[in-house]
Amino acid sequence: MSPSDQSPAPPTPPVPLTALLAREELGLRQIAGPDATATGAVVHWVHTSEMADPYPYLLGGELLLTAGVHVPAADADAHLDAYVARIVAAGGAALGFGVAPVHDTVPQALTAACDRLGLPLLEVPPRTTFSGIARAVWQLMAESRHAELRRVTQAQQGLAAAAARPDPVPALLRQLASRLGGYAALYGPDGTPTQSAGAEPGAEASAGLGRLAGVVNPAAGGTGGGTEGHSPRPAPASATDTVAGTHLAAYALAGAHGLALGVATRQREPGDHTLAGVAAVLLSLLTAPHQGAAESARSAALVRLLLGADPADVAPLLGADRWTVVHARVRHGDREQAPPTPTALAAALGSTLVDGHADTGDAPGFVRLLLPADRDPAPQSGWTLGVSAPAGVTGLAAADAQAARALRRAEAARVALVRHRESGIAGLVAPAEADAHARQLLAPLGGSAPLTETLRAWLSLHGSWDRTAAALSVHRNTVRQRVTRCATLLDADLDDPDVRMELWFALGRTDPPG
Repeated sequence: MSPSDQSPAPPTPPVPLTALLAREELGLRQIAGPDATATGAVVHWVHTSEMADPYPYLLGGELLLTAGVHVPAADADAHLDAYVARIVAAGGAALGFGVAPVHDTVPQALTAACDRLGLPLLEVPPRTTFSGIARAVWQLMAESRHAELRRVTQAQQGLAAAAARPDPVPALLRQLASRLGGYAALYGPDGTPTQSAGAEPGAEASAGLGRLAGVVNPAAGGTGGGTEGHSPRPAPASATDTVAGTHLAAYALAGAHGLALGVATRQREPGDHTLAGVAAVLLSLLTAPHQGAAESARSAALVRLLLGADPADVAPLLGADRWTVVHARVRHGDREQAPPTPTALAAALGSTLVDGHADTGDAPGFVRLLLPADRDPAPQSGWTLGVSAPAGVTGLAAADAQAARALRRAEAARVALVRHRESGIAGLVAPAEADAHARQLLAPLGGSAPLTETLRAWLSLHGSWDRTAAALSVHRNTVRQRVTRCATLLDADLDDPDVRMELWFALGRTDPPG
């Protein structure tokens, strides 16, 4: 293979030439060529050769070590100029020249040639062996490899933690952008970013990233590499490019649902591809529609409902007896990032029963979801939510109306979430507060069912002794005694309409005996 051909990336990160020069025990000194600190020159491996033409034996990226045995006594200038040119043509990273025993000093012609052709030249002192330099390079590579593995491991843990958050997709993108020190975006089927994090690159790099997203995901605007009259080539799982000094990469999300991950960084570290690949897998799980056995049963139940089945017959197939309806709309006031997706919201709330195509036209970004009643939806980043009261299958239409009203109240109040409450005065008090007040107010009755139910009946019948006695099938004197006992225990004037109203409200928070 020609040294100019592309070779596989080395299994370990390259070593900066400055790190090798910093090893005091080696005593290396750069005496010619471009400054390693300014150029960021790196060494991929070490090779020792005394060949007059090392070109056929170099892969590129080497620190070539020589003692100058090949330097002829006559016409050294012309030989060394051609020698350096061949190393540069082979892609050598630097040249190390050992002083003694062949040469007392580095030949001046070699120094001039390296300066002219742009090859870093290192002077190797007599006390330093070539094998010692090679060992130092391998040690630096091992240290770099271990540091990169730690970075990748910690970053993977951060990505996994972000995927478990209530807002997993934007959290994961933020974590990825932070770990890479760049920009991360989720591209939709139309080829535009739907969510993003990090500093957006320039216009030219952004356009290049969009093109890459189309390459890995033809559904997002790419062609897939096909030509007219021929079957298109399969789209690659990932693609990379460098535009305007920015490193770009795009990754197709599994599931063929038209999404792709794009990342842009100023620097490209060895572990960046691994981290982006992990993020792509997590995003695939978070955004792809899943159709397991439970979901298939739910789909079948919904079809039966559409075909006129009795709701009570299909309720068990839906996986829950009671449901909560959630109406959600994107909060357009948030300008920090692109609007989140319905699939991400559904994943965050733990539901696959989502209608993400319910836009009303004049108010886009509207989504409806069904949640089992035992799940308590929490506020979600980028969304305004309206939540209904729990309802059975036959009451879902009413619950849908409740969620719509709750969403309108949330948007009017500019809060992230509003839950449906009872109308009237009861709706002005939070359920938990109302229950606590009722327990405290009725506590003096000691939980006595006869007293509680007599008071409830007496109040409901406007204080009529006879009708209360008939309703409870007891003597009117028994009713009078029990009501008097309640007034004594509660220390309340039951002739006061305000007292009656408060007691009626409290009794409404307790369950009558079945």
